[in-house]
Amino acid sequence: MAVLNLRPLAGGRILRGSQPFGLDAVATSDFLAEHGIQTIMDLRSDLERSLVPWLVQGDDQGDKNNDDGHAAVELIHNPLDPNAIAGSLQAVETPEDLGELYLGWIRLRPEWVADALRPAAHGKRTLVHCSLGKDRTGVVSALALLAAGGTEDQVVEDYTATTLSLPTMLEVMAETWRLHVPSTPAAYFSPELMVLQSPEAAMRHFLAAFAKEFGDARGFLREAGLTAVEVQSLR
Repeated sequence: MAVLNLRPLAGGRILRGSQPFGLDAVATSDFLAEHGIQTIMDLRSDLERSLVPWLVQGDDQGDKNNDDGHAAVELIHNPLDPNAIAGSLQAVETPEDLGELYLGWIRLRPEWVADALRPAAHGKRTLVHCSLGKDRTGVVSALALLAAGGTEDQVVEDYTATTLSLPTMLEVMAETWRLHVPSTPAAYFSPELMVLQSPEAAMRHFLAAFAKEFGDARGFLREAGLTAVEVQSLR
């Protein structure tokens, strides 16, 4: 397998994608080297990481190279539990509910977004991912694109591009959870669930509400903890 739903954001300094489905240590090293990834920004909860871990050598050790000769990669855990807002996932029934879920996350944890973008702001080619690379990754990607001067339509196009990858990812996710957590109901990964879709209306709702509540992305990121220089470098 591989990192699915993978694509670059504006300028290519940031890659967005899914968790590393089925990659052993050698395949992981090869994947990171192929894409020139210097930092992995892992947005998953502790439980999610335990089910599909990164098999990365040399992270957080200060080494310039791993044993296989590839450049060492910094692995940063910046978790956001998607259930951080009580009952949030269960309450998602419409695209607008999904957009409100995203708003709740950044209201609760604005610094989480800033921390996710800081390595890229310092010039490191960064892979940003959660489990499917759809929701938490979608929020971070949206604000990164806006901060880089992207338009609302570009953000929406990037967000909805996940739709093509969802059938494969949901199938693999279901297999992973059945293996490690056999009690997980099959309906948990039903493509009919709104929380497992990436509709245009969800991101449109998020962007409109974000602009009304927070103004522009650069100002939000400054308030969330990035310096003016860091925000400017995202362009």
